[in-house]
Amino acid sequence: MKSDKPDPVRRGDRRRLRGIGLSGIAIDVRPLRSPAYRRLWLGQGVSFIGFQVTAVAVPVQVYEMTRSSFWVGVLGVVNLVPLIVFGLWGGAVADHMDRRRLLFVSSCVTWVSTLLLLAQALLGLENLGLIMGVVAVQATGFAISSPTRNAIIPRLLEPPLVPAANTLNFTASQIGMLAGPLFAGVLLARWSFSAAYALDAVLFTVGLYAALRLPAIPPLGRITGTPGLRSVIEGLRYLATQPVLLMSFVVDIIAMAVAMPRALFPELADTRFGGGEAVGWLFASIAIGAFAGGLVSGWIGRVHRQGLALIGSIVVWGLAVAAAGLAHSLWLAVVLLAVGGAADLVSAVFRQTMLQTYAPDEMRGRLQGVFVVVVAGGPRLGDVRAGATAAVAGATVSWVGGGLACAVLVVIAALAVPALLRYDTRTARPVRVDSDAPATDRPAD
Repeated sequence: MKSDKPDPVRRGDRRRLRGIGLSGIAIDVRPLRSPAYRRLWLGQGVSFIGFQVTAVAVPVQVYEMTRSSFWVGVLGVVNLVPLIVFGLWGGAVADHMDRRRLLFVSSCVTWVSTLLLLAQALLGLENLGLIMGVVAVQATGFAISSPTRNAIIPRLLEPPLVPAANTLNFTASQIGMLAGPLFAGVLLARWSFSAAYALDAVLFTVGLYAALRLPAIPPLGRITGTPGLRSVIEGLRYLATQPVLLMSFVVDIIAMAVAMPRALFPELADTRFGGGEAVGWLFASIAIGAFAGGLVSGWIGRVHRQGLALIGSIVVWGLAVAAAGLAHSLWLAVVLLAVGGAADLVSAVFRQTMLQTYAPDEMRGRLQGVFVVVVAGGPRLGDVRAGATAAVAGATVSWVGGGLACAVLVVIAALAVPALLRYDTRTARPVRVDSDAPATDRPAD
């Protein structure tokens, strides 16, 4: 049986690999040579399309049932609370047990919740409480599986390939964010909610298969205690002692909570860009830029000063958002937001890579849990910030001011903690929690 362990790069191949993957600008696909990672990537990408179909179908169904945007907004809370609670707890569990098994079980929870949504649609139950409860269960499964999946990647690949793997992951997610809503629109217009949920259920089986085919990924070294509140606190305490990792979260919160303008899209689409399809282009623009940026991301693997690159990409994000807020042409605004989306992809890749390579394996699950909470919560905080500021000072001030404030604040934060600016993959080493833990991480067998 062929092993999923990555083969070392032969000396004779290194020059050819530099010429193909590292010296060009095209996306680096070398991680796909690992059968285990290739299945995981494909499973995540295909299942995420279905996940996005359901993410559109559920609020549309709730609105049709209630004719109230209030209850559609409640869905955000129903999603966010499990993400915060079980994202942190799920990351702790991932540090204490076989990550393959945890990924498969948590993915089954998500899949079953999709089947329940399909069943209620087929039966025509139209029970708001039932839908809210199933959505909470679905968010719970996602909150556990997401940090677990991210913590698995450094065990499947050699460290130099982790940035490329993260770029592939984020690019695939952008495809899902574009394709999922398009599929949902067609299915809801021509068929029914049950058709949308059925497509999600079918596509999700690819992710289940990928998780099932992973090699065993038990904890490295000696793990003590149980994955409860104490374990979560240990992870947060460790994070507080690591300024580089801590600041990677702080700058992401600044980027999303201060600059994210999407809550202003409906108003500006109507008052400045003539309504109609303008709001759709505005919502799609950031994802379009991130996808395009992923296709020309081969250079990311050559960057060693990842902390400095992280700050630079967030500054570009903030300035691009601010410039888009001043644009009076829809297409100019879309292009500028797309530039911001490409910069946000770069930022996400570096943040994820730093977590996966700088953090020791025994803390990766817990830190990935924090990562999921920040990624899920930051944009929602940005929606609140943008809406509240617009109510007081106007939409343009909220949009432009948020982008400029982001660029300024992230530079101030970086100067306050110079360790982030000095972070260099050539000299950085994981800071171990337990001196008895192995000196280096090994790819899983």
